[in-house]
Amino acid sequence: MKSDQRQRAQHMSEARRFTAPAEARGKRLDQFLVEVLNVPREGVSRSRVQLLLRQGGVRVNGAAGKASLKLRGGEEITVTGEPRPAPLRAVPEAIPLDVVYEDADVAVVNKPAGMMVHAGAGASDEARHDTRGDARNRGTLVNALLYRFQALSSTGGALRPGIVHRLDKQTSGLIVVAKNDHAHALLSKMFAERKVHKTYIALVEGEVKRDQGTIQAAVSRDPQRRTRMTTRPNENARAAVSHYEVIRRLRTRFGKLTLIRVRIETGRTHQIRVHMASIGHPVVGDTLYGAAGQLMDQEQLRRTPSRAARRRSEPERLKLGRNFLHAARLEFAHPRTAKAIVLEAPLPAELEAFLRRLEAKTGAGARPGLREQARDC
Repeated sequence: MKSDQRQRAQHMSEARRFTAPAEARGKRLDQFLVEVLNVPREGVSRSRVQLLLRQGGVRVNGAAGKASLKLRGGEEITVTGEPRPAPLRAVPEAIPLDVVYEDADVAVVNKPAGMMVHAGAGASDEARHDTRGDARNRGTLVNALLYRFQALSSTGGALRPGIVHRLDKQTSGLIVVAKNDHAHALLSKMFAERKVHKTYIALVEGEVKRDQGTIQAAVSRDPQRRTRMTTRPNENARAAVSHYEVIRRLRTRFGKLTLIRVRIETGRTHQIRVHMASIGHPVVGDTLYGAAGQLMDQEQLRRTPSRAARRRSEPERLKLGRNFLHAARLEFAHPRTAKAIVLEAPLPAELEAFLRRLEAKTGAGARPGLREQARDC
């Protein structure tokens, strides 16, 4: 394999010359190059060809080639090298941070929903390396951390300085950050040995019957939908364990919902989301795993069964705009002193407001203490 890679690198670094055939007449230069370079072990996408053109690696009849150039046939085309984009590096940005703990070795931040932890997640290699993809390297937690703390551990590389673990973009809550490589190594070891305890608050669809339970289901990438994870058997699946406990069952006009506390032993991608969906209780707002995009007033729907009647009297709808999942509690031993650190973050304002709206539409017997119990992690 390494021999093939070396041969490819050597070949791609040499100048290649083509004469555009007559049948290429009318084709754009970038389209033609994708076709002639798309051979085994050397295939390239249109975005990489366009990057090569912008870098001046293509000449047509001795002049610099442009992607939009329409060929006439017979042109002498020379291709030199391959795209060599500068690697993405995280840059400091003045973004407000809710820092709940900080010392010389670690910091713990309460991340808001809607913020990615670092650039690159979910982006293809082509998009990340395209110069137009620079926006992907903005607005992340890492950008904010670099501005606030300046010095972070380098273990995670130029795109992930200080990052020991992650939270999904639409999940809020506590995340620990390493300020130096020593702290990073020890924290990573604690995570691997399951010595970091993480507790989440989630609101899920439906009525969870058991007061508490454990979900032990290995998690892997869904081969059909690459943005999702799955608990279906797969040779690449990794063990995952989640313990849940019911805080409150809600029977509202918008349907049955359950507020739960979840403690995870492992930290697989989307673990709580895919685990709860696997037992028929997706996290509210999590449309990727089957939750409704919005909750509708079920009583009003029953009173107006026909479509025509519903058009005249639209049922009330509740839409959250994020997942109702919050990393509420974090417990770990300090990497230098071994002192126990226990931190909590209250539900963010948008989740509190959502619960208040549900409480307003819930029977009187279900109202008291709902948000207070959510806070009691």
